[in-house]
Amino acid sequence: DVAWLKAQLASNSLALLASADAWHELRKGINPRTRERQLFDLNRHHGISHYPEEEATNHTALPCPGELLVEEHHSNYGEPWAGGRDVFEFLANTSALAPRDQVLEIGCGTLRVGLHFIRFLNAGRFHCLEQDELSLMAALRYELPSQGLLYKRPMIVRGGDMDFSKFGDTVMYDLIYSSAAFLHIPRDLVWAGLERLAGKLRPQTGRIFVSHNIKFCTRLGGDECTRRLTELGLEYVGKHTHDSLLFNHYEIWFEFRRPKV
Repeated sequence: DVAWLKAQLASNSLALLASADAWHELRKGINPRTRERQLFDLNRHHGISHYPEEEATNHTALPCPGELLVEEHHSNYGEPWAGGRDVFEFLANTSALAPRDQVLEIGCGTLRVGLHFIRFLNAGRFHCLEQDELSLMAALRYELPSQGLLYKRPMIVRGGDMDFSKFGDTVMYDLIYSSAAFLHIPRDLVWAGLERLAGKLRPQTGRIFVSHNIKFCTRLGGDECTRRLTELGLEYVGKHTHDSLLFNHYEIWFEFRRPKV
């Protein structure tokens, strides 16, 4: 795929890496604006055809805040939005994920990663627990409808207490992952969440992935960490790194599994 894309760039005389000066000299569409200016114009109805206020609600089924329409939330992660695809590719390939599988993300935010899982999985097979109101607004009011994914019916639940009861008592997960969320959750609450989820992870083939670090475990000491994992029926598999496709970046992931029933 990468070789094909490079060939397309070459055949169209497009540089693989343009200099900053050359990039800024390129034509930027018919009406280039910053997000701030685009939001201002959108709120003032400048430059777009629009209905009068009294008729607006009769024509717009899901009125969306302007801040979401100009995708301000895509800048909330400290790194490019495109990194979500990198995470999906790594987790889906490493866990040999199939569309019929069941996935849970702890802290799915605005669905930077989750959108790719929702698109790949069968309807209803993606679950998410997220506590941040703005993130949930962006996910439900903009990302899902704008990406045409409402029909996939993901189950997104608001909560920050590691309470997974709303997802049902019988659900079994093939993949559970948390991208940086565990960095912001108290250690005792992380362990409480793992205790509640251990029995919901499919034995042998199911996987848990945690990004960045596992201080909730390593700060206990190696022996104590292993003992507590064993009590939950979990074991540490190993550490992985994966590179970004589009920018100079890599992430670290830690893998766990449930070896037996």
